[in-house]
Amino acid sequence: KVFDYLEGREFAPKGETWSKAVEFWKTLKSDEEALFDKEVEIDITGLEPSVTWGTSPDQNCTISESIPDPVSITDPKIRADYERALAYMGLEAGQKIKGLPITHAFIGSCTNSRIEDLRAAAEVLRGKKLASGVKAFVVPGSTQVRAQAEKEGIDKIFKDAGWEWRNSGCSLCLAMNGDILGAGDRCISATNRNFEGRQGVQTRTHLASPAMVAIASVKGFIADVREE
Repeated sequence: KVFDYLEGREFAPKGETWSKAVEFWKTLKSDEEALFDKEVEIDITGLEPSVTWGTSPDQNCTISESIPDPVSITDPKIRADYERALAYMGLEAGQKIKGLPITHAFIGSCTNSRIEDLRAAAEVLRGKKLASGVKAFVVPGSTQVRAQAEKEGIDKIFKDAGWEWRNSGCSLCLAMNGDILGAGDRCISATNRNFEGRQGVQTRTHLASPAMVAIASVKGFIADVREE
């Protein structure tokens, strides 16, 4: 997969030099008799989309689950973190994350805005429109990604759905470049951090995949992309 990704790119070797490079790269692997401390296999059969409910990436639940109750947490520090997060996010223990209304949707920055991510979101948005009252914008992960997306017509799908198509940059990932939300705004975001004030003072951020962000933007609330 690495070789397929590199072949033909601007600064990759060409012609005979490429063949020699691949031949050498294939030698860079673990010895056959190498021992590993641990091998882990994870069964993801039935894995559901997840969304954060709190103010840290680890404070999350699947789309069908309810927000956990801090009372059930034995560690006093973690319990206090949960209580603070619920208060900041304006949520209650036991509340369903699915169906929670949003005001903003964002896909961008260096996380989850690769060309594959934009394609996935565009497939969800195709032929749909933003929900009333929701503002959304997308920031491709790089100038190269932006150009590729425009070549494929992905930008038009976003625009037709009512999204703003921006240049690459940090943007709303951490309230930069003038992209700042207001107090009380609730944003579903494909970025990687959701700390207090990350997208603006007293703003509330829910992390999710690009496809989940896309479906929420047209529903007007956090939804399950599998049920679109």
